[in-house]
Order: sequence, then C-alpha cells, then structure tokens
Amino acid sequence: MRRAHFPPERNQLDAHLTLFHHLPPSSEPELKHRLNQMTRGIRAPVARVGGLMSLGRGVAYRIESPELVAIRHDLCAAFSGMLTPQDAGGWRPHVTIQNKVAPGVAKLLLATLSRDFTPRDVEIAGLATWWYRGGPWEPLSRHMFA
Repeated sequence: MRRAHFPPERNQLDAHLTLFHHLPPSSEPELKHRLNQMTRGIRAPVARVGGLMSLGRGVAYRIESPELVAIRHDLCAAFSGMLTPQDAGGWRPHVTIQNKVAPGVAKLLLATLSRDFTPRDVEIAGLATWWYRGGPWEPLSRHMFA
C-alpha cells in the first residue's frame, strides 16, 4: 500500500511504526541495550490494524497494541530528559501509507480504503534504530522479537 500511494521521492523506508522521531546520538548505546532487553527471547507484542486515520495530507493504518504502548512508555521514562516536544507528547501508533499529498487526494484514498476495510492482526517483527542523515536513512540496529 505504501509503495502504491506514498510519493516515491519521499518513500525512503518500508512500512514502519515510528516510536520516536528524534533521540540524540549520545543515547545510542543505552537505547540499543534497552531494545535488546525488550526483544531478546520476548514474544512480539500482540497488535492489530484497528482502522484507518486521516493525516490531513495523507492516510495511515491505526495500530492497536497495548503491549507496544507499554514498551514505548518504558522507553519514554528512560529517555524523558532527551525527548523532543513531539516525542514527549501523545502517541498515536500508526503506519503511514500516504503522506505529503494534496488534502483532496488523501480524502479520496481514505474514502476508497474505508469501503472495504476490515480490522486484522498484524505482526510486529522487531524494533530498529535509524539515523537520519539529511536525506538517506542509515540503519543502526535491529532487535527482533522471539
């Protein structure tokens, strides 16, 4: 869905849930340590695509996962002094399938997808860290659930 509806020049990553938009590079060792602890030998959080949501200039799948919310809450507590206002605020788990388009285009896709939408389970395979380098994204680490 993302490849079909996301502007290709802006689609730098495969479908994903963003837990945080920015953590300082100095947090990398501690973050990797915590992500290892949260995933190694641990079953993946139960999750489901519960609905669609408008992003104004895009559309996303709303993700429901109390277990993932708890993981993010623990990370927020661990890095509270380092969080940007965007990351410290509320979190709406979602997977963006379209963004940065005209509002009318987004409304049309939302209406089209809503007609046949059915909630369904989704697998969260793991957690990963990325470094945004002003254009390309560089993978830093992957932490897979059991």
